[in-house]
Amino acid sequence: MSVDVRVAGGEADREAALAVRREVFIEEQGVPENIEMDGEDDEAVHFVAVDDDPVGAARLQEVDPGVGKVERVAVLADRRGEGIGRALMDRLEAAAADRGIDRLVMHAQTHVEGFYARLGYERTSDVFEEAGIDHVEMEKEL
Repeated sequence: MSVDVRVAGGEADREAALAVRREVFIEEQGVPENIEMDGEDDEAVHFVAVDDDPVGAARLQEVDPGVGKVERVAVLADRRGEGIGRALMDRLEAAAADRGIDRLVMHAQTHVEGFYARLGYERTSDVFEEAGIDHVEMEKEL
């Protein structure tokens, strides 16, 4: 895979990550913009996957000491199945560990629960709705 997955190092990387999120969550999935752009981006660590153009994104927030929340993991529709999501998660987990985070939690859309289970995440809740989409809570010890 020739995709570069990195911590967003500046405003251009962050804007690239936001563009991917806008395309996937707002345009493709119909998440309202005020929910997707939730005002928490300034506190988060952003990740971007770039080929010639941005193709994936994710963000990480430390929600409690040693606990990180995986959020906004997105890969453009025409690039899914290439390992970009796994590469984003690998980079995010490494960055979390570097920051002293030893447990990750997330609200995963139910249609990608199997993807996260293959990465070692365990389901910890019943199905609930968030932004009009079914989700489950998942977590992983690093």
